[in-house]
Amino acid sequence: MRAAFAMHGALFGELFPDDVRERLAGLVDAPDAVLPHLGGTLADVEVLITGWGCPRIDAAVLERAPRLRAIAHAAGSVKEHVTAEVFRRGIVVSSAAAANAVPVADYTISMLVLAAKSVPRRVHAYATGGWPDGPRPGGVPAPGERAGLGAFTVGVVGASRVGRLVIERLRPYGVTPLLNDPYLDADRARELGCEPVGLDDLCRRADLVTVHAPALPETYRLLDKRRLGLLPDGATLINTARGTLVDTEALTGECVSGRLNAILDVTDPEPLPAGHPLLSAPGVWVTPHVSGARGRELRALGEYAVGEVERFVTGRPLHGQIRLADLPRIA
Repeated sequence: MRAAFAMHGALFGELFPDDVRERLAGLVDAPDAVLPHLGGTLADVEVLITGWGCPRIDAAVLERAPRLRAIAHAAGSVKEHVTAEVFRRGIVVSSAAAANAVPVADYTISMLVLAAKSVPRRVHAYATGGWPDGPRPGGVPAPGERAGLGAFTVGVVGASRVGRLVIERLRPYGVTPLLNDPYLDADRARELGCEPVGLDDLCRRADLVTVHAPALPETYRLLDKRRLGLLPDGATLINTARGTLVDTEALTGECVSGRLNAILDVTDPEPLPAGHPLLSAPGVWVTPHVSGARGRELRALGEYAVGEVERFVTGRPLHGQIRLADLPRIA
């Protein structure tokens, strides 16, 4: 069985170090090369391993790949390159989104802990002229100040792979999260340890809101001006999902005024233009889409994809299989 890779060449070595490629070579005839443009060399390929930068696999490409049986994506979403035609031809598709969700969830928990201590706002105050709240030896909190994540109400928007990992990681902090997800029934939300609520109610009650929903037509600007206005004064919005889920203009007004805080790993547009008010607003951190796998974390995605190939060639169910019916509601 012949395999080929289609992804940015710069990522290849990080995703598939020598030992991972050797493992794959024991399963299929895997070339130590990347096909950047999905050219004519696909004629004999039965397994295609894709990554960030893979071109769209449409009917024209599939005509040049008559033997293709499986696509293992060594990254998250497949929506940018896998078309409906792939599924119609019976080609099995898998994604390493579950592996990529781990670093995103870890990033989110880190930001929730820092947000609970108002770190972005205090960093800004420190950098612009002083010691926030005055010196307090031994970390003594200010009068009335809540200390630690467990003292806050956390709202989770979306019980996605990342959302569920975040919920799991919140348990040691003693937090009972509020959860909003229209695809999850109330009993299942409670099984996850959450209180199921409507999105408006979540916005009214949560001190910290973390977004883990997919970008769909119905989620465009899900957190619009009205819902942002429902958030309590001093609340923090954390977005590691997609920038289009938040009304950037409305959020900018709330943050520049100092009423809300935000930690944004994704924005709309992305990147924000130089000099955008969010980049210098007190209580706001904008990070350059770094929450997903980077550096040595990428190896986990390559290992996941190789594991999927192993399961495919031995006739076992795939752990990250994507079906045509999943496309409309996945990230």
